Amino acid sequence: MAQSSDRANKRRVTSNIVKGSLGNLIEWYDWYTYAAFAVYFSSQFFPKGDPTSQLLNTAAVFAIGFLMRPIGSLVLGRYADRHGRRAALTLSVSIMAGGSLVIACTPGYESIGVLAPVILVLARLLQGLSLGGEYGTSATYLSEMASKGRRGFYSSFQYVTLISGQLLALGVQIILQQILSEEEMVAWGWRIPFVMGAMGALAVLWLRRTMDESEQYAQIGKKNREKAGTLRELMKHPRAVMAVVGLTLGGTIAFNTYTTYLQKFMVNTVGLPKESVSMINFVALFIFVILQPLAGWLSDRIGRRPLLIAFGVLGTLWTVPLFLLLEHADSSFTAFLLMLSGLVIVTGYTSINAIVKAELFPTEIRALGVGFPYGVTVAIFGGTAEFIALWCKSIGMESLFYYYVAACVLISLIVYWRMGETSKESKIEAELENNKTIA
Repeated sequence: MAQSSDRANKRRVTSNIVKGSLGNLIEWYDWYTYAAFAVYFSSQFFPKGDPTSQLLNTAAVFAIGFLMRPIGSLVLGRYADRHGRRAALTLSVSIMAGGSLVIACTPGYESIGVLAPVILVLARLLQGLSLGGEYGTSATYLSEMASKGRRGFYSSFQYVTLISGQLLALGVQIILQQILSEEEMVAWGWRIPFVMGAMGALAVLWLRRTMDESEQYAQIGKKNREKAGTLRELMKHPRAVMAVVGLTLGGTIAFNTYTTYLQKFMVNTVGLPKESVSMINFVALFIFVILQPLAGWLSDRIGRRPLLIAFGVLGTLWTVPLFLLLEHADSSFTAFLLMLSGLVIVTGYTSINAIVKAELFPTEIRALGVGFPYGVTVAIFGGTAEFIALWCKSIGMESLFYYYVAACVLISLIVYWRMGETSKESKIEAELENNKTIA
C-alpha cells in the first residue's frame, strides 16, 4: 500500500509540474517570438532608416515590456498569495494570449502611421504584465510541488520550459525561413508565429485549470491568508528581498546577453547570415535546455551556492574575451562554440535561481517575494541590456557593453559569496516539518 501511495504521489507531482511547465513554455514562446522575429518586423513598425536604428527602436519596445514586469509580479504575485497559485497561473496565460493576438493583427507603419508603434508598445506592456506575474508564481508553484531532496531538479524545469519557449520560437523561424522568401517574411510571414502563440496560450488554459493547488498554500491558515501577498508583509523580510535583487542582477543581464542579444550581435556586428545565426541559436539553446535539470539535480546533492559561485567567477572573467573573440569569428562553428560557452556558464544561475529565491520566503508571501524584487531587477537591468548594447554600438563604443555585463556579474558574485546555503535553511522545508509536527 505504501509503495502504491508513493507511486501515485509521484505521478501527481509529475502531472502538475508538466501542466505548469507547458503553460510556462507557451508564455515564454510568446515573449521570445518578439525577439526572434524583430529582425523581420522592425521595418514594419517604424519609419525607414538604417537597420541599427530600427533594431534600436524594437529593442526599446522590448525594454518597455520589461517595465511592466514588476507591476505584473506585484499584481499577480499578490493574487497568487491570496487566491492560489493555480488561479494566478491561469490568469497570466490568458493575458499573454491577448497580447500576442494584438501584435499579430496590427497593421504596419505605412498603413496607420504612428499608431503602429503605439499599439505595439501597448501589446508588449500587456505581455510584460503577464510575464511578470508568471515568473514568481511559476517558480513558487514548481518549488512547492516538488518533493524533498528533488526541489532543485524539479524547479529547474522553469528554465527548461523558458528556454524551450525560445527554442520553439527559433524553430518556427527556421521553418518559415525555409518556406518563405526574405521579402515574404518581412511583409507578412512574421505574423504567423504570433498567431500560433495566441492559439497555444488559449490551449493551455484547460491544462492549468486542472492543476492541483500546492500543499503549502492549501495549509495556510485564515489569519495568514488575510495578510498574504501584501507589500507590508514583504518588507518584513528585507534581507531576503535584497538577496533576490543581488541574485538576479548578474544572472538576468548575462542570460539576456548570451541568448537574446547574441542573435542580433551575430547578424549586426559579426555579419553572419540570419539563417546561420538562427541555427546556431537553436542548437546552442537545445544543449542549454539539457543542462538545466542536470545542474538542478547537482544542486540537490552539493547545494545551490557552489553553482552560483561558479557562474559568478566564470561570468566575470569570460564575458569580455567571449565578445572580443566573437567579433572576429570566421565561421559559424566558432560562433556556436563561443555562444555555448556563455550558456554553460550561465547555467549555474538559470538552473537553480527559482528554488533559491523560493527557499527564502514563507508561503504567505512567497509568490510576491520571488516575483516582485526579481521583476524590478529584470526591468532595470535585464530588459535594458539589449538597448544599452545597441546604443554603445551606435556611438562606436560597443566594447563598453562587454565590461558592463562583466561588472554586473561581479556584483552578483559578491552576493553569492556572502549568502548562506538556502537548501539547508529552506523556508519550504521548515514549514512542512512544522505542519507535520502540528498534525
